[in-house]
Amino acid sequence: MIGDIAFGQFIPGKSPLHRMDPRVKIVLIFLFIVFLFVAQNFVALALPVLAALAAIFLSGVPLRQYLKSVKAVIFIVLFTSVLNLFYGGGQTLLKLGFMEIKSGGVSNAIFIAVRILTLILLSAVLTFTTSPNSLTDAIERLMKPLKVFHVKVHEIAMIMTIALRFVPTLLEETDKIMSAQKARGADLESGGLVQRAKALLPILIPLFVSSFRRAYDLAMAMECRCYHGGEGRTKMKVLHAGKGDAAACAVSCLLCAAVIVCNILLPGSLT
Repeated sequence: MIGDIAFGQFIPGKSPLHRMDPRVKIVLIFLFIVFLFVAQNFVALALPVLAALAAIFLSGVPLRQYLKSVKAVIFIVLFTSVLNLFYGGGQTLLKLGFMEIKSGGVSNAIFIAVRILTLILLSAVLTFTTSPNSLTDAIERLMKPLKVFHVKVHEIAMIMTIALRFVPTLLEETDKIMSAQKARGADLESGGLVQRAKALLPILIPLFVSSFRRAYDLAMAMECRCYHGGEGRTKMKVLHAGKGDAAACAVSCLLCAAVIVCNILLPGSLT
């Protein structure tokens, strides 16, 4: 399962989303996430879901990459959906002791599942179509007003991007360590919870050692290249918003208005 996690990976391409300004992509992704949580009925929820599907199509990234992102969190989605089955009114469909599953609970479970899956897919669209360097520049530009309060914007953006970049690297390293331990006869799947937790120690210790070694090597490489923060540094690629970015913002504004209208005209459809 670890090898199937695609979160944090960048897939090069020449799609319209790859060519978009990363600042616009970050703002629009956050805007779509707001749409997901503002939507109060299935009609309003369908609008950001369709937008997410359109973004997946325009990204040019193979569908299997998105399926890997969903596969990594499918347990969380199912667990959350099951919990929401017991909340909601309407007609009783099934009674389990003192707990009842009603039609409203089923609607809530489906609604929450769709919301979480769409959230994961939107996050994957951002990381799949934006390189770590572009993410760093975009986050730094968006956080630039915080420099008035003496916040080290460049360093914060660099830390966030490096952490995101090393997620797939550490997952790959974990997979290699687990395979090596299994080849030496380690049993990582049988036994109770305590035994499985103890079996993870031969994996966690070399993983931490490898992580600190990578962090030390990266720090030494940055120091050897005379890296001392963002003060006085110029950008090799200057970010510019184009016509495609303006069109995406216009469509997002229309989508926002449509979600609000659906909430007003169709209130309380999940109860």
